[in-house]
Amino acid sequence: MASVSMVASETKLSLKLLVDTKGHRVLFAEADKEFVDFLFNLLSLPIGWVITILSKQGMDGSLGKLYDSVEALGDTYKQASQVALDALLKPTVYASATTALLLPNIPIKNSARFYGCPNSYNGSCSYQVTNDPTTRCANCSNCLTKELKYVDPKNKQSSSPEEGYVKGVVTYMIMDDLEVRPMSSISSITMINRFNIKDIGVLEEKVVDVGMDQVWLYNFQNS
Repeated sequence: MASVSMVASETKLSLKLLVDTKGHRVLFAEADKEFVDFLFNLLSLPIGWVITILSKQGMDGSLGKLYDSVEALGDTYKQASQVALDALLKPTVYASATTALLLPNIPIKNSARFYGCPNSYNGSCSYQVTNDPTTRCANCSNCLTKELKYVDPKNKQSSSPEEGYVKGVVTYMIMDDLEVRPMSSISSITMINRFNIKDIGVLEEKVVDVGMDQVWLYNFQNS
């Protein structure tokens, strides 16, 4: 089962900002489907993977220390297999082409790996499935090393050609705290009133390009 590398450093997405030039603040950003899909996909990323992206030294709080503790633990104290520990320290990330936008330039699996007992095919053992090839068969005690073909559910027939989490028929409003809502004239006016803007002449529209560095540092270090 193949893996692919996403060269995220070369990927840029555009955001339209509504800026209060007098108060020197961004009221909200206007984004399309691709950027919102990326934000929603952040909820599916394992913590261990995020730490490897930002580096342990760059993590605020205690997550970096926790990661170090797993790495430094001696064999005398380890009960889990190395495969299980690697699942914590180097978890596999699955992403579609849509939600993988702006992901760092590291291998990203496009399918899962599962294993069964080699003897299950000749009928001497019952079918068993694991994601750790060092697991032993409950019947013959052999390791479950026979790789099974995994069919991605995204390959099933669908009436909708689009992937991702939100529809692309509208644009979306993104607040500074990452609250996301559909964009509309009424919602824009409501937000202007919320920020107590008395003179709309101080508002300015600005288009910016956002890449991996800006998004990842903002979401995981300043949230």
